Amino acid sequence: MPISNSSAACLISAFLFLSLTQTHEKVINSDGMGQYSFADMKIDCGKECTRRCQQSSRQNVCLRACGTCCARCNCVPPGTSGNADVCPCYSNMTTHGGRKKCP
Repeated sequence: MPISNSSAACLISAFLFLSLTQTHEKVINSDGMGQYSFADMKIDCGKECTRRCQQSSRQNVCLRACGTCCARCNCVPPGTSGNADVCPCYSNMTTHGGRKKCP
């Protein structure tokens, strides 16, 4: 049974509308390459914080702070330090003393 032109147009319009209304964000994975995913997807904080803290001299402290920051921001910058511009929420968190919280 063939689909009429108006039915096909309606399906295409509905698909385009749904595609445009989906919220996307850019996620940076451990190799530094970006990929697009849905904003409500959670990253694996344990894996990303282990990667981020691998060169830290105080790994337990680093992992604890990173885990808190990752859970709140759902983002961990690529690399083992720096790259704060990728995750503004992560880089703007501070301790009660005003120091940067996230490694």
